[in-house]
Amino acid sequence: MQQTLYYVHDPMCSWCWAFRPIWLEVARNLPAEIAPRRLLGGLAPDSDVPMEESMQRYLQKTWHTIQEQVPGTEFNFDFWQLCLPRRSTWPACRGVIAAREQGEKFEEPMIQAIQRAYYLQARNPSDSDTLTGVALEIGLDGERFASQLESPATQQQLTLEMSEGRSMGVQGFPSLVLKDERGFKKIQHDYLDARRILDQL
Repeated sequence: MQQTLYYVHDPMCSWCWAFRPIWLEVARNLPAEIAPRRLLGGLAPDSDVPMEESMQRYLQKTWHTIQEQVPGTEFNFDFWQLCLPRRSTWPACRGVIAAREQGEKFEEPMIQAIQRAYYLQARNPSDSDTLTGVALEIGLDGERFASQLESPATQQQLTLEMSEGRSMGVQGFPSLVLKDERGFKKIQHDYLDARRILDQL
């Protein structure tokens, strides 16, 4: 029976950014009978309200914690001075879906482009202009992307993926869940060693 390893993530989740190298290594080395599949978790809904200063301080502290615990993870802290942060990750999630609509091959490049824009280039993926910009950078049709980004069907797909993740018992990101003939099993993730994940599989 074909099994599926679900990776439930959000492109604007900083712990997912830290986990990215390990996830890619895991996905490359999965047993033949296990297929990888990403699901968008939708960390924070749409909002035009500026992020409260207390949340900004909390997230900056999280970035520092990640750098201590996952050596080599880079962050550009200029983001907090150059951008107007909002607690809103659904636009970025829809951006991944809109990119995927132009071909499955664009999903991973779009996730990487969003993460690089946010964490390294001090650009705000909560903004549609930023998302369209990175879409163009990876070779997507900009007009088609912008239309798909705002499409009700794109939001419906995001809602479906969020619901699917919750039905597996996912409560935080990143999360790994294996589906086999017995049902769903949570796989413990490790930010430093892909082999510890692969050994569980």
